[in-house]
Amino acid sequence: MSVTEGTKIAFRSLRLNKTRAFLTTTCIVIGIVSVTAMNTVTDGIDRSFEESMDMLGRNVLFVEKWPWGFGGEYKWWDYRNRPEMQLDYVEQLRERLPDASAISAAATRGATIRYLDREVENVDVNGATAEYFETAGLDLAEGRPFTENDVLRANRVAVVGDGTAKSLFPGEDPLGKRIRIQGQPYTVIGVLEPMGNFLGGMEDGDSRTVIPVSAFGSLYSLRYGIQLAVQFPEEAMLADGEYEVIGAMRQIRRLDPLEKEDFAINKAALFEEQFKSIKTLIYGIGIFLTGLALFVGGIGVMNIMYVSVKERTREIGIRKSVGARSWEILLQFLMEAIVICLLGGAVGVVLSLGVTVLLNQFFIAYMSWGTVLQALLICTGIGVLFGYLPSSKAAKADPIESLGYA
Repeated sequence: MSVTEGTKIAFRSLRLNKTRAFLTTTCIVIGIVSVTAMNTVTDGIDRSFEESMDMLGRNVLFVEKWPWGFGGEYKWWDYRNRPEMQLDYVEQLRERLPDASAISAAATRGATIRYLDREVENVDVNGATAEYFETAGLDLAEGRPFTENDVLRANRVAVVGDGTAKSLFPGEDPLGKRIRIQGQPYTVIGVLEPMGNFLGGMEDGDSRTVIPVSAFGSLYSLRYGIQLAVQFPEEAMLADGEYEVIGAMRQIRRLDPLEKEDFAINKAALFEEQFKSIKTLIYGIGIFLTGLALFVGGIGVMNIMYVSVKERTREIGIRKSVGARSWEILLQFLMEAIVICLLGGAVGVVLSLGVTVLLNQFFIAYMSWGTVLQALLICTGIGVLFGYLPSSKAAKADPIESLGYA
């Protein structure tokens, strides 16, 4: 009953002091928009990163000439003279890695793909072996992938990405259509499931076309740029699998025990390590800025509550004289502070929906129900924390002195 009564009194007080309530809630709105904006960005980054790591393959090792570089000094002069990967390494790795579930080779070049009078520029053309669809985690929306037989015969067949298919064949069935890559005709036999962007925009996973590596060799040189991918059944096998891949590659390259590896082993964990440091920096800046905004909002609530207590000193005296206990007075003013903060929080959450849509135009943002709940809990906490001292002052007021207050 005291909670209900305190809430009703709080709303009545807000109605009687609309301008003051508006100014106070504005401080909270700014703080909550800051909090939710930070959370939507960090949630969006987390969500995009997890999807990108799944796209890359958490249980896949990539064998290449060049290591992936993330910050710091990149010793390219040590890597440029390394020998290139070869297609026949695939079979040699299969013989030496019985635990691997799939092994593929692929090379990529950018090209313009044409169909009749339509064309799509800057498409990644992947020349690959048949198991590439498995190691790259590619699923087909329709049609079929090419087979080992297609690779052996250098058949001019293609599996196109979702974005490429929509651009070249709007409102049409792509299967069986003949596209042109570097002037040569290729028959579309499959369309990939939509994948989205890698790490929110570094690479468009839907702007690609996959063709047999043997047919790719008739368009481009295979003397450089080949990437080998070794997939294991489970991510838990990756640590031991890495040692096996290194050992197999050293045998293939005929390296002496004291010679350094002349190849690189790349994996998704390298992205994860770099991501942690970036995420920590973003979190640190975000927490500082949102904490500052919420602190300013809380100070505003405390200030207004002190003014409210002073204005209603006589009311406090009357209530105490008719039997109201100190904790009921405290609860009344505390509920008023909480209601102010929750109203500001609700408005802040609504505004944050628009901010999230705006952020998505330039960055990655995702608002979850957990973010909304967190914002409302923060509002309640601010109301209790910054409303307690004014409410305590009201609860401790002497009823006789309060009745004499003019």
